Amino acid sequence: MRKFLAVCACLFWVQAHAALPPLATIDRSSWPERLESPDLFDVASRAEILGFAHELLLSEDLDEEGLKRRLGLRYVNVPSLNLVRHRLWTRLLENYLNAQKSCPQDASFCVLVEDMDMLRARAAEFKIADDSFYAKWAEPSAAFHERYLNELLYQAALFPQTSSEIARYNSDELSGDEMADRTFQLNFDGGPTGADGGTDWLTDFMRQQKMNATFFVLGKSLQERLEAESATALESLYRLQCVGIQGWEYRSHSQWLDWQSSVQRSAALTQRLLPDNYIPLFRPPYGHRRADSGQFFRDQNLRVSLWTLDAQDASGRLSVEQISDRLISLMLLWRRGTVVFHDASARVQSAVPLLLANTALSELVWDDCHNIPERPE
Repeated sequence: MRKFLAVCACLFWVQAHAALPPLATIDRSSWPERLESPDLFDVASRAEILGFAHELLLSEDLDEEGLKRRLGLRYVNVPSLNLVRHRLWTRLLENYLNAQKSCPQDASFCVLVEDMDMLRARAAEFKIADDSFYAKWAEPSAAFHERYLNELLYQAALFPQTSSEIARYNSDELSGDEMADRTFQLNFDGGPTGADGGTDWLTDFMRQQKMNATFFVLGKSLQERLEAESATALESLYRLQCVGIQGWEYRSHSQWLDWQSSVQRSAALTQRLLPDNYIPLFRPPYGHRRADSGQFFRDQNLRVSLWTLDAQDASGRLSVEQISDRLISLMLLWRRGTVVFHDASARVQSAVPLLLANTALSELVWDDCHNIPERPE
């Protein structure tokens, strides 16, 4: 029966999917101000929120067939799309209410919003005049918001049949939305690399910045690094950092028959080798996990950790500058969340310092990796 269900799921994936939507990118030099203060961060944040809300509102005019054409899909889960849209609107309202607190200091993009109806009305009216100080940003930002919305709608249209970070299966799962306003965490996936590779550079860089991050490791890679070096070397590698798990191999845990063993083996190895660094978080490769896996993770005292802000550094399609610009735009839009990079990415060693430099004056909070919300009762 399990094999039959796996075959059915694969057939559904083939029938439903088409090419992935293009990645959302933007050249932030089109924005005329540097983010050199918290108030200027809020100005840019209000602009991103209103611009994205405008695109989200326009998308609601599409019927099911229109959504299929826009997303290049043969099937869309309309109830799932509607749930995700509702969650997006809720976050946009919360974020705009936070961003408008600095309006007395700088009134740019300050419009009266007190509730959801008012936000939707302001989104419908949103337009940047041709003679505006921000005119050069108007067209690039509209293209960015449309593409980014397509990324989200594509995932929502396939959820829950195809799992991803777009939504949670249960309240035990962490999405990054639990953080306070203007608070972010750095995550790195897919490690450790071989000796003197990306993981070594990243952990050392984090310590130099007096910061920490969560490094999600693969059991097989951790075992190989142990055999090449020593347990003491691994302790030194991850000193002052947090270590979660991604399973034994980087493969989907939604259809893998041995997925439970993958989680248990990698958790046991990591706890044994890195007891001072281990935190009870599982990062599902590709965001794939089973809809009925909640009780298993609870029994293992593990939380599923999703992500909010994807650097797309491992895609190979974005330059260092595009990675930084994409993340800054998403940080302005969502105002909190989990930023995910990848240890082995060819661009990560340039993209992370650039991102930190470009946000350094905004007085954002890079949260301690040990801060894990309490599990709901």
